[in-house]
Amino acid sequence: MTPPTSTKVPPDALPASPAAQLDWLRLARSRRVGPVTFIRLLRETGSAAAALERLPGLAAAAGVRDYRAAARTDAEAEIATGMAAGARLLLLGSADYPAALALVDDAPPVLWALGDTSLGRRPTVALVGARNASALGRRMASQLARDLGAAGFVVASGLARGIDAAAHRAALDSGTIAAQAGGIDVVYPSENADLAAEMAIRGLRLSEMPPGHAPRAQDFPRRNRIISGLALGVVVIEGALRSGSLITARNAADQGREVMAVPGNPLDARAGGCNALIRDGATLVRDAADVMEALGATLAPGRQRPPPSRPAIPDPPPATGDDLGNRLLELLTQAPVAEDLLIRETGQTAAAVSAALIELELVGRLQRHPGGFVSLA
Repeated sequence: MTPPTSTKVPPDALPASPAAQLDWLRLARSRRVGPVTFIRLLRETGSAAAALERLPGLAAAAGVRDYRAAARTDAEAEIATGMAAGARLLLLGSADYPAALALVDDAPPVLWALGDTSLGRRPTVALVGARNASALGRRMASQLARDLGAAGFVVASGLARGIDAAAHRAALDSGTIAAQAGGIDVVYPSENADLAAEMAIRGLRLSEMPPGHAPRAQDFPRRNRIISGLALGVVVIEGALRSGSLITARNAADQGREVMAVPGNPLDARAGGCNALIRDGATLVRDAADVMEALGATLAPGRQRPPPSRPAIPDPPPATGDDLGNRLLELLTQAPVAEDLLIRETGQTAAAVSAALIELELVGRLQRHPGGFVSLA
C-alpha cells in the first residue's frame, strides 16, 4: 500500500496571500462549519473569502438568525499565538499537509504543526493502546515501533501515556508523528512534556485545535480519527472493549485503512478489545513482519527483516507519584514478566520494587514463577 496523493480541495482555492490564509482560518473556525461543510463551501464558491460572504445567508435560510463568521481579530490572534509557539499552519490541499490524511472525508481544514512536516509524506503505521498498559504491552509497542521504523515506516500515535508514549520514544530516531487532542502548545498528559519537546525537534506534532486549547473529553475521539487518517493501517496493542483505541480502530475501518491487533490474555481486560477485533476480522499481529505483510509492503533496499527476538525495552515513563503497589498492579497481567523489567518500568529502586511485590504477594494479588518472574494472581 502507498500513501494517497490527491485531495478534495480545488487547487485554485488554496490561499495565495496572508489575507487569503486568514480567510481560510476564519472559515474553518466559524460556528457550525465542520470539515465536510468547509470542503462543500469551497467547491461551491471557489474561495474561503467567497464562502465567508455566503455564510450568513445560508444560516438565515436554515433558520439561524444573526449568524456571524469567526472574527478576523480572533484568527489574527490565533496565528500570532501559533507562530509564537514555533508552530506552522498547514492547510488541507497544500504540499506540506499529511498526504494520507488529506483524503479522509472529514480531514481537518487546518493543522498546527511542530517539527518535521516531511514525515507526513512518508508511509505511516499507527500504534495505539491502553494508557494503563502492562509492562509486556509497552515492550511490544517499543519493539514494533523500532522494527517498523527500521523498515522505513513512520509511527503515529496520540502522545498519551502507556502504549502511545512507548511507541513514540522507540521511533524517535526513525520518525514519529503525534496527533494531539489539545492545542499544539498544550501537552497532555504533562508527564510527557519531555517527550513532546523532543518530538518537536526530531518528530512531528499535529493539532487541529487552536493554540492554547485545553483538551476536553470530546476532543479525544476527534483526535483519534487523525491518528488513523495519517496511517496506512492501525495496530492496537492492549485496549479494553470500550476504549479510545477501539474508536481509532473503527475510524481506520471507516477510512479504508488496515485494522490490526496484538492478541492478549483473555483474563486481562486490557486485551478484550484486541481479541474482539481479531475475532471480527482484524489481522493478528505478532511482529513487524505481520504488519508489513498485511499492508503488502516490502522491505526497502538494503534493509533487513526485523528480528523477532529480544524486543527492546522502552525507557521508563516519568514518575507520577502514584502508589508503587498500584503502579505495579497496572503493569502486571496474568502473563509472567521479569522483576527486572518492573524495576525499569517504574524507575524505582530494586529494594522498593521488591518490597512492594512482597506486600502484593502477602495480600494474594501476586503470583511468583521460577526464574524471577511474577504475574497477577
